[in-house]
Amino acid sequence: MKSLSVSLAGIGVITAWGVLKWDYFSQAPHAGSEGWFANTTEEGGADKLGHLYTSYAVSRGLSSLYENWCFTKDNAALYGSLSSFAIMGYMEFGDSFSEYGFSYEDMISNFLGCTAGYLLHKNPDLASKFDLRWEYGFEPDDADFSTDYENSKYLLALKFNGFETINKTFLKHFELHMGYYVRGFSDDEVKKERNIYFGIGLNLTDLFRRYSWKKTATLLNYIQIPGTYLQYKHGFSVTGF
Repeated sequence: MKSLSVSLAGIGVITAWGVLKWDYFSQAPHAGSEGWFANTTEEGGADKLGHLYTSYAVSRGLSSLYENWCFTKDNAALYGSLSSFAIMGYMEFGDSFSEYGFSYEDMISNFLGCTAGYLLHKNPDLASKFDLRWEYGFEPDDADFSTDYENSKYLLALKFNGFETINKTFLKHFELHMGYYVRGFSDDEVKKERNIYFGIGLNLTDLFRRYSWKKTATLLNYIQIPGTYLQYKHGFSVTGF
């Protein structure tokens, strides 16, 4: 089955990268709870949203691939999400043999991301209204960009052009954002920031699609360009929650 071959290929890539970059199979297997979004966690919860987003993006990408291979939309959504969960689940299995350890919270985040990928691929009307996106800032760290949470934001975008009544008005050019990001955790600074933010931005996916830049528009369903929205943030910088 093609989906099984893709899953195995993904697991092979994760194995190679994990051995080279994440010290896979260097320790005896171990597991534990890492916490969610508390100030006392290593990444303030941004890593959990990273797992959720990555599982979602892989699920959507593989579902599109399978549909291109003549799977029905429903089957493509199902097998895409299952392949994503298998690949991301194996990543967590590999973590159990490294300094990171198996994390229950990471697996739950993986499941939620794959579920979101399944629902949005299966329901195009829902996908026309909502995006899950990752924003990578203008000052990247030398670290692995996939775990550079100091320069990352994760957000849910509500696109006005997905609503038939609004799509006929000027508001179709805009969207609402709700996101989360942390600062000061990777550098172990005294003041650590966890920020929830709300924003209004330009609907770049609609803009590029209307000018026939369809591939760019598709990419922007998953990637948020910095500086294309106005935000209001609320920070949580105290120890505890």
